[in-house]
Amino acid sequence: MYELTVSALSVPSKGRSLRVAVSLSQTVSGRQCHPEDTKAEKDPLRMSSSLVVCEVDESLKEKLKKFRFRKETNNAAILMKIDMEKQLVILEEEYEDISLDALREELPERQPRFIVYSYKYIHADGRVSYPLCFIFSSPMGCKPEQQMMYAGSKNRLVQAAELTKVFETRNADDLTEEWLKNQLAFFR
Repeated sequence: MYELTVSALSVPSKGRSLRVAVSLSQTVSGRQCHPEDTKAEKDPLRMSSSLVVCEVDESLKEKLKKFRFRKETNNAAILMKIDMEKQLVILEEEYEDISLDALREELPERQPRFIVYSYKYIHADGRVSYPLCFIFSSPMGCKPEQQMMYAGSKNRLVQAAELTKVFETRNADDLTEEWLKNQLAFFR
């Protein structure tokens, strides 16, 4: 497991970029603090927690909004990836009526992915709910640069999707219905 440690090298002023150092001896420049974080300029430690590595594509934001309010009652998923050149979270694929087992087969073996999954959850008492789950899949063997880009972009994507059920897995084999039910049990 990699630890992402970020420290500020220079404080941004209006219209300028924040330069940061990452614990793996790489310098990442050209990123700004979250625009709504007004305390970031005064507190360098707060800056590191609000760092945005990649923005979310505007068309993806619209797709996520529509997905939140979908009327269908089947399982569905939106699979997202980062365009490394553009440093942008983009839509990779959309799936209707897909089980977690089938979705697991769609994931790349050694690359991280973001998933928003609409799940038909039948509770023990017979009630049915349709939770929207955000799943960050970061399998073992990913390149450290990819892991950092995805980990640093996760919070912005969760905010854009307006989701509260956020889960992470390091092993795609864990991505089963039983695993998801165990994760959702916390929200009862």
